[in-house]
Amino acid sequence: MKALVCVKRVPMTGGRIVLTDDEQAIETKHLGFAISPHEECGVEEAVRLVEAHGGESVVLTLGPPDAEEQLRDAMAIGADRGIHLVTDGEEWDPEATAGAIVAAVIADETASGPFDLILFGNESADSGGFQTGLRVAYALGRPCATGLKAVAVGDGSFRCEQEEGGGRNVYELPLPAVVTVLEGLNLPRYPSVPGRMRAGRKPLEASTPERPASRLERARLVVPAGESKQAEILGHGADAASAVVDLLEQIGVTS
Repeated sequence: MKALVCVKRVPMTGGRIVLTDDEQAIETKHLGFAISPHEECGVEEAVRLVEAHGGESVVLTLGPPDAEEQLRDAMAIGADRGIHLVTDGEEWDPEATAGAIVAAVIADETASGPFDLILFGNESADSGGFQTGLRVAYALGRPCATGLKAVAVGDGSFRCEQEEGGGRNVYELPLPAVVTVLEGLNLPRYPSVPGRMRAGRKPLEASTPERPASRLERARLVVPAGESKQAEILGHGADAASAVVDLLEQIGVTS
């Protein structure tokens, strides 16, 4: 099993997200960085597959020089090596990103054999484009399944499960394949101190791809409004008892 996981350096999702004045990017001045939660599960799954079946797990990112930190974190939990497509830090659109990844995949496969599986997070935690994995699959001519919450390797195939309503859709893809996964696929492990020390010695290949002229235009980013919460006070002390009874009757709870 040879698995590649594509990750992206993004602002930590726990922080307060503020957009730049032109609404084209996230203001990162006071934010830390990590990889998207979906991608953390992708890295964990690739490491588990190689632990179970043997082979090699590789992590790839397209991003600024500082994105090496995220690659080293992935290698600290078990990825065998990294590929860094170094940029000047400016955001690439999904088409250009997919093109650079495809070129890197072809070069690596020519040198060391094909990837059985390429994993992406379902979408990045910053711009949330949902496109890169699909574009890579299409360009490579490989089957693709998205939004996966469970996976398993079969005999030359890959079992994929999507949550749908109250059940699950199940697919079997022939290998090699491309998939996008969701947070909750597994419980990612944390890098240990020995793991971080080993990660510093693992091979990391860096190159600088040429950025093509963009053919896509972003209108703007939007920070979704948080869910509002309201509380209704039914009364105080014993005086609230009758109001509670009335409310229970309204929602269909009877004695």
